[in-house]
Amino acid sequence: MDIIFSIIFGVIAALGVNTYIKHIQSKKLAQSQSVILLDKIKKVCKFITVEGDFAEIYHYEDVKERFLKLVSSRKKALVVIDAKAYVGFDLSKIDMDANPETKKVTLKHFPEPEVLSIETNLKYYDKKDGIFNKFQANDLTALHNEAKLHIRDKVPESGLFQIAKKEALESVLLIEGIVQTIGWKLDYSALEIENKIVKELDSK
Repeated sequence: MDIIFSIIFGVIAALGVNTYIKHIQSKKLAQSQSVILLDKIKKVCKFITVEGDFAEIYHYEDVKERFLKLVSSRKKALVVIDAKAYVGFDLSKIDMDANPETKKVTLKHFPEPEVLSIETNLKYYDKKDGIFNKFQANDLTALHNEAKLHIRDKVPESGLFQIAKKEALESVLLIEGIVQTIGWKLDYSALEIENKIVKELDSK
């Protein structure tokens, strides 16, 4: 009888130890998944939702003075800027938590749309050198940088940010797709998104 009792006790103890080990392993796996998942989302980083074309005329002028400001030399150029601005979201700036126990990722804050990159093509017209103030290679580099800043300043009034906000749904769906790849769920209820976007997400 004692032998049978010992066997039964041993089996129960073994099952208990095995269950506990599996629980610990499962918990470690879930924690590891949450770290990998958040890292994977942030590695997506920049998600472009809209792009806009710009055509601008930029007047460049530089004046240098010599001999106690008695003599000046002016170089100038008319620059036609063809540019493309890409606007979207930097996903590395999102605020989110992952709960390994419920296998849920909660989005707490979603970044505002921003200019992610600008491509420019410059054409120079009416380029004139001064007597002792001529165009150099570094001047053209500086002009290129000024052109990008000029286009960046034009983006807010172009309406691209407003369009990008309406496309925020695409960014949230991208994150949701990443989360679902390992069987987790996305909770976006804390986000301040337009009612239209919330309804579209809820109807999925």
